[in-house]
Amino acid sequence: MNAQQIRNEYLKFYAERMHEVISRAPLVLKDDPTTLFTGSGMQPLLPFLLGQKHPKGNRLVDSQTCLRAQDIEDVGDNRHTTFFEMLGNWSMGDYFKEQQIRWFFEFLTEKVGLDANKIYVTCFIGDESHGIPRDDEAAQIWKTVFSEAGIDAKIVELGSAENGDKLGMQGGRIFFYDDGENWWSRGGGLDKTPIGDPCGPDSEVFYDFGPQNHAEGYGLAHPASDSGQFMEIGNQVFMQYRRLDDGSFEPLVRKNVDFGGGLERIAAAQLNSPDVFRISLLWPIIEKLQSLSGKKYESHTESMRVIADHLRAATFLAVDGTVPANKEQGYVMRRLLRRAIRFAFDLGIEQNFFEEIVPVIADMYVEDYPEVKANRDTVVAVLAKEEKVFRQTLRKGLKQLEKFSDNGLTGAELFTLYDTFGFPVELSTEEAYKQEITLSDNWRQEFDDKMAEQRARSQTAAKGTFKGGLGGQTLQHKKYHTRSMAVILPKNACDLILITTKK
Repeated sequence: MNAQQIRNEYLKFYAERMHEVISRAPLVLKDDPTTLFTGSGMQPLLPFLLGQKHPKGNRLVDSQTCLRAQDIEDVGDNRHTTFFEMLGNWSMGDYFKEQQIRWFFEFLTEKVGLDANKIYVTCFIGDESHGIPRDDEAAQIWKTVFSEAGIDAKIVELGSAENGDKLGMQGGRIFFYDDGENWWSRGGGLDKTPIGDPCGPDSEVFYDFGPQNHAEGYGLAHPASDSGQFMEIGNQVFMQYRRLDDGSFEPLVRKNVDFGGGLERIAAAQLNSPDVFRISLLWPIIEKLQSLSGKKYESHTESMRVIADHLRAATFLAVDGTVPANKEQGYVMRRLLRRAIRFAFDLGIEQNFFEEIVPVIADMYVEDYPEVKANRDTVVAVLAKEEKVFRQTLRKGLKQLEKFSDNGLTGAELFTLYDTFGFPVELSTEEAYKQEITLSDNWRQEFDDKMAEQRARSQTAAKGTFKGGLGGQTLQHKKYHTRSMAVILPKNACDLILITTKK
């Protein structure tokens, strides 16, 4: 069963259980100004989870395309992608834990064909200080379900993920974790749950790819570890509480189920391969890259993964009407495309290749998403045009980078590459690290000063004032062991700039 078949079987499975199949929401939600992209399956349904009645009833199912740009630096390992599909089913005050747990287990084992012995689950350990009991109800349902499958499911309390690193599996099948792992709210953990919001414990489902995939440096293996042995393939959120004005929690009269399962990850589990890029929605892209470059996936794994992910994300952005630009969603799209081109150079692909790859991506979705079929030719044209423009910029920028590199790179030189040659600073710094080019100690401050001068000139020329400021978030760049700061700049500049410094 390939990924496309899993998606269709999932929709059919829940339709047979009286769920209405709803269409995916676009990657850019016009009525949600709080976020750039649709980042989860429940995001478009949040008003209905908060109490509004959905026109199609109280049982819903879909496959929602999602994009998480914050994961862009993590793409290159075997499981992270910026673009993915989230299989989702919802109960708005209808069924609850018993049906949800049983149905998902049945889908995984009887429809997808996963080995029940490789499935492990987690539940919420409770919190006395907030008056939230341990979710024994979910744990006991899981224990019964496993027993019916011939598995004696031992329950183990681990608490935090850090404790799990020290204590390990202990023969467990069902694991209790704290609110850092198994509590859902729009804000995060218990103390971050917004006043008035519904919230509740969740039960995550993991697939075990075997101890050979447990990487060193992560302590002992357990489901919540990032070591590579376990991969989360689904999360069942049980919205059964509401936070009151005094910070306490009360049970909801109308309880909801919000389930989300990663299609790509379930498909990887079906293959028993921890590498999601080998599934049927990504591997054809890899095969095309191997054909175009003459290189093998095994020797150029990271570059091919980055290109496959980024072009798939950009393709769906284009399907939903986004075009490359210098601000907001358009800039993220442009950055995805430019990173794909930069990694193509590592494969020796220096000619235009989007026209070869994008049709491969589109053709994998035309049967299931009519909007892809309707916009296929336009999408190819939009992305191919962006590639042609940027390849000229890239060649000029790389040549200029070589001229600047003799005595290291200064902030002024990086600004020149950005301002004069249109060369994104994140690519300048990435290329510097690859070529072991030293960056001057004060390059970031110097770059910021030059950028501030440019803003001041732009504001003076416009005879107006810029109402805004700087903000950002710290991200970890694993490959180059760097720390990156995302800085939001005025709309007359390139809005998202990654400024990278060595640790």
